[in-house]
Amino acid sequence: MASCVPDTARSLSCRDGRAAAHLKLISIAVIFVTSVVGISSPVLLSRYFQGKPAYDKATLVIKCFAAGVILSTSLVHVLPDAFLALSDCRVSSHHPWKDYPFSGLVTMIGALIALLVDLTATSHMESHSAVGGHGHGGYKVVPVGAREELVGKNSNPKGKNSKLAMDVEVAVAVGVESNSGGGSEEMLIRMKQRLVSQVLEIGIIFHSVIIGVTMGMSQNQCTIRPLVAALSFHQIFEGMGLGGCIAQAGFKFGTTAYMCFMFAVTTPMGIVLGMILFSVTGYDDSNPKALILEGLLGSFSSGILIYMAMVDLIALDFFHNKMMSSNSWLRKTSFIALVLGSTSMSILALWA
Repeated sequence: MASCVPDTARSLSCRDGRAAAHLKLISIAVIFVTSVVGISSPVLLSRYFQGKPAYDKATLVIKCFAAGVILSTSLVHVLPDAFLALSDCRVSSHHPWKDYPFSGLVTMIGALIALLVDLTATSHMESHSAVGGHGHGGYKVVPVGAREELVGKNSNPKGKNSKLAMDVEVAVAVGVESNSGGGSEEMLIRMKQRLVSQVLEIGIIFHSVIIGVTMGMSQNQCTIRPLVAALSFHQIFEGMGLGGCIAQAGFKFGTTAYMCFMFAVTTPMGIVLGMILFSVTGYDDSNPKALILEGLLGSFSSGILIYMAMVDLIALDFFHNKMMSSNSWLRKTSFIALVLGSTSMSILALWA
């Protein structure tokens, strides 16, 4: 079991409330600006370049880079911090925390809940599309006048050509279905992309709130100082990832602006909330209850991010994207972008 004896001399020299508060005020402004830059860049570029020949390919490569960033965020940043919080001797020396690996359990629960939300929403979208766009049996209802006009040309009053009439009627139904199928499929893909963006933002917001509150409650300037620079790059890369998904989903302007705004303000709001909590309650970030809350929320958000990165981003693009399957050069480029995204975010773990 890890020792609970702190390094008193270093702890006292680094613990300066006034200096820490000054650094936190600087971090609020810096992190907000970098968050805005990170998430708005892909959105603005998509609006400018949309319709250009290389737009779809460039969007796919950016999305793969984003998937690498999000995967690394969950496995290298969020999950280790959650394990560390719950394995701290002030937590792990008590029941039930010393009896069971709760970090792994809550991570699994987060992934399963993300899957449940994905399945429920997808089922709802498919049933809504079937009811809204088709009639009985999955076919659109053919107008009576058009049907009689087509069938009447191939039938006689005695009904001798009823077989031919039936064939024509079926052909009309199949023709309508084939003409409308592409639009329905495209609509389902777009709705799926919107769902991915929204669930992904929920997971990222969980993570951002934890980071912000933890920094806001901290009075250790030695910890805060490197976090300001590291979190700035962290927000740029994570914002690019989420912004790429939002851009591809094709939300309306109001929804896009709202999602970008929520990402940009979540971490600064978390810092302010942490500062308020500390000033009102004197709640220490090293308190066992704070560590438990940090560990559980971190594990849950990590499970959501792992699922979204592996299933809704990486697997969806590499195995179910027509451009990827028909273009080996694009497939290799996308994989390199995925590796670069995960590598860049992993390097930041040296400082944050």
